[in-house]
Amino acid sequence: MLRATMSAIAKRVGVSKNTVSLALRHDPQIPAATRERIEHAARELGYVRNPVVAQLMAELRKTHPGGRRRTLALLNANLDPQAFTQHPTIPSYVTGCRRRATMHGYTLDEFWLHDPALHGEQLNRVLCARGITGLVVVGLMKENRLPPRFGVIWQRYAVVVTGVRTREPTLSFACVDHHALVLEAMERCRALGYRRPALVLEHSIDRLVDGRFSAGFWLAQENLPEADRLPAFLNVEAARFDPALFQSWFRIHRPDVVFTLHTVVREWLSAIGVEAPRDIGLVQLERRRGCADWSGLEQHNDLTGEAAVDMLVSMLHYEEPGIPAYPRATLVGASWDDGATTRALPAE
Repeated sequence: MLRATMSAIAKRVGVSKNTVSLALRHDPQIPAATRERIEHAARELGYVRNPVVAQLMAELRKTHPGGRRRTLALLNANLDPQAFTQHPTIPSYVTGCRRRATMHGYTLDEFWLHDPALHGEQLNRVLCARGITGLVVVGLMKENRLPPRFGVIWQRYAVVVTGVRTREPTLSFACVDHHALVLEAMERCRALGYRRPALVLEHSIDRLVDGRFSAGFWLAQENLPEADRLPAFLNVEAARFDPALFQSWFRIHRPDVVFTLHTVVREWLSAIGVEAPRDIGLVQLERRRGCADWSGLEQHNDLTGEAAVDMLVSMLHYEEPGIPAYPRATLVGASWDDGATTRALPAE
């Protein structure tokens, strides 16, 4: 049996071929009722999208960027409306999103989800008016639940989240491989001669990434002698007000290298006469602004931004709007930088 064409669908429904093309890509310019009629006719006629033509159109968008560009939305989910430019890590995600969107032939419009004047139906109207069908969420740092007043948005549009896996709803996401980067840090430090590593991390941050930092660390500890398996210090926020909490833990357990996300740890150690790398190794699990001399992992958040846009374009290509029944994840590898806060220890 011959495969149905868009022309056949257009004839069946009584619309133009262009309307069929837009409807099958869930373009909000086409009324929902019309889209449903077209999709129903496409199923009845056995229409299957031609992957060769779809790939050709994608290449044309990349090689002829001067033509009419489609638009994606970049949603700032951070509490700070200026996070896209002023946050220590978020601008890197944005850079990657913009770079990849341009490559695919898209522009990006920005929206701040915590704008008190913005709600789901209002944002929906704006997105429809601008012909936007795909969204990237950037900036979740304190929680992984999206504002509930935007429920209509998650139901109607293709959405990818960067950095964390969301709950209520759970959407497809791209983030660094937190678990693997901790294993990489352990391997590097063991090769340098460190024997008593410890994790210093605020508990809420680890919980935000589903415990992948601590899980990687605990797995890596299995290869250590039991006497060198030190408990993590997870009360960083409390220690900001009372550094003695950390300093007491340090004196009890005496790690020789600390894995952390918090640069303040260096200050707490310095206050008791402990300096890196002379007395201890310090490993930053996310090297960023203000961490130039730290040893540790480059998370390449710009590549996570790129991966999120790639996922989103794929979802648009395969017409997958709404909350996915089976959310997907793309994990991006980190890379080690020697830095100046660790050193090779003499063999015992």
